[in-house]
Amino acid sequence: MPSVVGLLEQHELAARRRVDGLREEADRIHAELAAAEQEWQEWAIARKRVGTVLAPDGGNIADEEAAPGPRDADARSAPRQAAKPKSQVPVWCEGLAWSVLSVDYQRILEVLADRHRLHQGPLTCQELAVMFGLDAVPATVEALRSKAKRLVARGWLAERQPGRFTLAQGPDGQGGAS
Repeated sequence: MPSVVGLLEQHELAARRRVDGLREEADRIHAELAAAEQEWQEWAIARKRVGTVLAPDGGNIADEEAAPGPRDADARSAPRQAAKPKSQVPVWCEGLAWSVLSVDYQRILEVLADRHRLHQGPLTCQELAVMFGLDAVPATVEALRSKAKRLVARGWLAERQPGRFTLAQGPDGQGGAS
């Protein structure tokens, strides 16, 4: 008859093997998930690019003025906001509501507006990812960086230090993401 200690060691060894097997499976699933997320993001980017190319004006909104209007949900119906509503980032101008932007861009502005109101400093894209509850993996961080850079180029955000974003002087948290 085996000893009690021997039986405990056998059970411990079996449990350890099960844990190791599950960890290997979890690592494999995590790697597969990361690859699938990367593929999904590439297809989303491709779809956006095709949408831009197929837009009535060829995706060129830089020359078009955004119609000033109220800073609420009614701003969505303003006649000259962008070629394709909420699919592109218009150049910021006085009176342009946040509602002309897609939800992703509005979320970035909301977080940075809150920090501005609380007199807190700028954020990196990694910090934004964590605040949004996303994994701070390179693909996610780069997607946020792309959005933030686009908002900087259009006057919604400022990047006074490389990689650190804050609300620009103009929008100043007043556009409200209604």
